[in-house]
Amino acid sequence: MNIGETIRNFRLQKSMSQGDIEKRTGLLRCYLSRVENGHTIPSLDTLAKIATSMDIPLAQFFSDSADNGSPKSAPQLSEDEIRFLTQIRRYSPNLNDSDRKLVIAMVKKMAVGR
Repeated sequence: MNIGETIRNFRLQKSMSQGDIEKRTGLLRCYLSRVENGHTIPSLDTLAKIATSMDIPLAQFFSDSADNGSPKSAPQLSEDEIRFLTQIRRYSPNLNDSDRKLVIAMVKKMAVGR
């Protein structure tokens, strides 16, 4: 999954420009471009701002249908999953892009190893 491509697909489906997102979120167009092109990985808080600006639930960015754009209801999370994601959200603003990529790579490797 490429979150930048997913954001771009939703933005284009909504017929929105990066400038429209900038006006609604305060995030600079150049930053949005870097996200959409995969040069920057946004924090969960930033993703929430972007989702809100497009009037879609944050979970939509992570659904299986995000790549093809058809709406799908978000999966129900267990209490353990919510607790885990809350902890990630708490610490993610303190991570730089390199550290975020490392965390994601580690999680992927652990998940595949099961």
